Amino acid sequence: MTNAPEMRDRSVVRLSVMPSVKYSCSLPPAILANGRTTMESRGGEAARCVAGRATVEGGVMIDLARMKGVYVDASRQTVRAQGGVTWAELNRETQLHGLAVTGGVVSTTGIAGLTLGGGIGWLMGKYGLALDNLHSVELVTAEGRVLRGSAEENPDLFWAVRGGGGNFGVVTSFEYRLFPVGPTVTGGLIAYSFECAREMLRFYRDFTASIPDEHTVAATLVHAPDGSGTKLAAVVACHCGSLAEGEAATRPLNEFGSPVIAPLGAMPYCQLNRMLDDGYPKGALNYWKSSFLARLSDDAIDTMIENFACCPTPMGQLLLEHFHGAATRVGPTDTAFPHRTEGYNFLVASQTMDPAISDRCTAWVRQTYAAMEPFIAPGRYVNYLDDDETGDSVPAAYGQNYRRLQEIKTKYDPNNFFHMNQNILPSMRLAARRTDG
Repeated sequence: MTNAPEMRDRSVVRLSVMPSVKYSCSLPPAILANGRTTMESRGGEAARCVAGRATVEGGVMIDLARMKGVYVDASRQTVRAQGGVTWAELNRETQLHGLAVTGGVVSTTGIAGLTLGGGIGWLMGKYGLALDNLHSVELVTAEGRVLRGSAEENPDLFWAVRGGGGNFGVVTSFEYRLFPVGPTVTGGLIAYSFECAREMLRFYRDFTASIPDEHTVAATLVHAPDGSGTKLAAVVACHCGSLAEGEAATRPLNEFGSPVIAPLGAMPYCQLNRMLDDGYPKGALNYWKSSFLARLSDDAIDTMIENFACCPTPMGQLLLEHFHGAATRVGPTDTAFPHRTEGYNFLVASQTMDPAISDRCTAWVRQTYAAMEPFIAPGRYVNYLDDDETGDSVPAAYGQNYRRLQEIKTKYDPNNFFHMNQNILPSMRLAARRTDG
């Protein structure tokens, strides 16, 4: 993925209410982009797509950042939030009632983009991905129609937006189901010297083979947060059950090896969700590549360590995200998100505040990803797709669901008005049939 969008020059149309979104979607093409129908939308103020798809040159970007409404119904255990809300803002409101839904592990992430593409988060082992907990969405189409998507209303659209990203319109409102969580959970970060990386990653693989749904654990090769460039091997974790259960579940992690940062323990859920924020600053130049692994073999671990040793930026990392529990008990065709097999998603991410080393960082990501290709499975997480992919990366990300997504795209956006995204192409055959008819 390329430079963060805040580094680009752009003109922003700031929209704070849904009627303005509807109006902007219905503008003539000549007004939108000098004769081209080019438009994109962006969620929360602090939210950004590191691939730069939240912005567009020579077009119109709808900025939903002022749409900050959050409405919690504690009796029904639901929350309705507008498209400009970030996870920090949603968590703050739901935790006042001791409730939560799976959200991003970085609290400045907007709810919109993360949910529409999947929604990996601390609670996914127990409660599934963010998109698995959607009750409904409100969406403005390219024609300016306001539609509600749910199991009862426009169910095809509701199926598609749960994983299909921003391909079908501007989602202005999300309704989620909530669950009792916290306000105190067990978690945190525990880190070891880089020399212990091989032993730690093997322990992580064995440990995650049999953890309870309440426990979500990721492993990372990362740099020390003090900016020194010291390389570390770390585990980040959340146990959302009782504190007694959390203490027992995290005890093997706390007792393993000789950590340099420790231990895991009780902390407020909102604090856990802010824990990684400083590692993703505004203005950073990003380049990411990601794919699911066929398996986390010893050779894959050794390849990760070998390539991280030459990472050129103190903001670079390799990350393993463990899929298990509720997130893997949803059928691969029940939503547009097809990746429901237990295992690991692998991410190689570079960030830098120094443009002078940006090319070196990009080269390192590509080199590392290429070295890991022998261990990679076909599936890819659409939220991590970069903007310079070759081949059929989007169809690969959706697998068997791609053809159905094309049909729904053709129904709701036949001219591909919303294409500044991980784009699902309308079915040309169906589009031609509609034109002829």
